[in-house]
Amino acid sequence: MSFLKRRQEEEQMKQNHRLPPGQSLTHKFPVLTYSPNPPFDPATWDLRVFGEVENEMRWSWAEFLEIPTVTITTDIHCVTRWSKFDTVWEGVLFRDFMKLFGVKPTAKFVIAHCDYGYTTNTPLEAMLDDDVLLTYKYDGDWLEPDHGGPLRTLVPKLYLWKSAKFLRAIEFSEVDKPGFWERGGYHNTGDPWKEQRYQRSGWF
Repeated sequence: MSFLKRRQEEEQMKQNHRLPPGQSLTHKFPVLTYSPNPPFDPATWDLRVFGEVENEMRWSWAEFLEIPTVTITTDIHCVTRWSKFDTVWEGVLFRDFMKLFGVKPTAKFVIAHCDYGYTTNTPLEAMLDDDVLLTYKYDGDWLEPDHGGPLRTLVPKLYLWKSAKFLRAIEFSEVDKPGFWERGGYHNTGDPWKEQRYQRSGWF
């Protein structure tokens, strides 16, 4: 796509209120990960749920694939200033997933725990939207490791670092627990429409 055509498309998306401030349109899918891609063995992989839940549970890969899924089309926005439109994802709707184990009224935050110790924190309220998934397919194919496969969260209303790659456990917590990038200076909420990129003034 030519520079002029891309700028015209960006302006149209801004007028349609789809391109957040400070973002640029991309038709590629940039890869940004703080660690190497972890190995995946379907025979040993598992996903655990713990914390403020009625029943702590664990799923093997085969068991997780038995959970009903939905397919959504959504825009995604990275804190590094790119946005990609009309991306198609398949996965387990998070609010339906919660029904499998029950969440206590004391739970206020969801902490995603991933391979290599990565974590990110999100208010439980934000995870209840109808576009928040535990996703393992992108554009009809299995999610590639570069994009978080085998399983990641998808929270498209927030900057993409809140959509945790290589998910291995989900903690429901009474208190907020800032994660890897939040402790490093990224904004605790990460709303693209408010440009909540960093905690400190003067960053980019």
